[in-house]
This record gives sequence, C-alpha cells and structure tokens, in this order.
Amino acid sequence: MKKVEAIIKPFKLEEVKDSLSELGIEGMTVTEVKGFGRQKGHTEIYRGSEYTVDFLPKIKVELVVADNQAAAAVSAIVKSAKTGKIGDGKVFVSNVEEAIRIRTEEKGEAAV
Repeated sequence: MKKVEAIIKPFKLEEVKDSLSELGIEGMTVTEVKGFGRQKGHTEIYRGSEYTVDFLPKIKVELVVADNQAAAAVSAIVKSAKTGKIGDGKVFVSNVEEAIRIRTEEKGEAAV
C-alpha cells in the first residue's frame, strides 16, 4: 500500500476530490495547513504598512491506496491541482506497512 500526501491550493480541493472519486478512491483526510516552498511567501500592504506573509494557506490531502492505484491517484491529483503558477504544491508518496480498520479489525488493503 502507498500513502499519498498532496499539498495543494485551497481552491483546487473540489477538483482533486472529484478526480479521485472518478478513480473510485473515496477515503481521504483533508487538513487546512500553512506553509511555503521556494517562493518564500509574499509581501502585502495593509493599512499603508507593508508586511511579509511567510506562511500561505494550503490544503493537505492524505490517502492510502493499493500499490496498483498509486500512480493513477498521483496523476489525477497533479492534473487537477495544476494551475501552472508558482505555489501549486507537492505530492509525496510513501510506503505503508500495515493498515487496520478499527471497527472490523480488517487488515491490509481490505482495511483501506
């Protein structure tokens, strides 16, 4: 199994969710996060004073999928989250050794 973590722009969440649903991927965890990458934030002017916004609002989407679904899930996320502008985000894929559904005690891919 693979864990796919994607950091995306907030307004792209619905598109990402819809594209994953089309693949049959239903379960995911979504968290509102703040961060920055290479762009290191930006400056804004508020009431005449300039200040730096270091941490930009982002959405973190996490899902665990079977090994054979990982490439399709990553492709769907990248395609639906991409705007072509700086700050589109990142996708991380890591191995998951075990998953257990608490209610039924199912293990492995059956638990996902």
